[in-house]
Amino acid sequence: MSAYKTEIAAAMAVTDAFMTAFNARDVAAFDATFNFPSVRLASNTLTLIEPGYHRAEMFERGALSEWDHSAWERREVIHAGPDKVHLDTRFTRYRKDGGVIGGFNSIYVITCENGHWGVKARSSFAP
Repeated sequence: MSAYKTEIAAAMAVTDAFMTAFNARDVAAFDATFNFPSVRLASNTLTLIEPGYHRAEMFERGALSEWDHSAWERREVIHAGPDKVHLDTRFTRYRKDGGVIGGFNSIYVITCENGHWGVKARSSFAP
C-alpha cells in the first residue's frame, strides 16, 4: 500500500474534513466531503444520498438528538488504489457533558471522481 501514500493521505484528509464539518453542523462543508450519489448502510437500511439530502435539522432529531460531537477512534486502511481507499473505522458519539453515547465500527469507501476525493459509501453499526 505504500505505493498509494498520496491516495491514503487524501482519504484521511477527507475523513478529517467529514468529521470537522459534521461536528460544526456545517451542511455545505459536510456535503463537500462526498462524491454523490453516496450510499449509507446503517440500521439495516440502505440510503442513497444525493445533493440536498443533508439538512441542518438532522442534528436535532433521532439518534443525534442528544449528540454534541463525534471523534475518530480508529481509521485503518484495508485497501488502497489509484482512485479508491477502503477504511476500517471506529467513531464515538459524545454528549455535551463529554458522556459517551456510543462507539461504532464502520467501513468507509473514499473515491476520487473527476479529481475530487469524497465519501462514496459507508457501512456503519451506528443508528
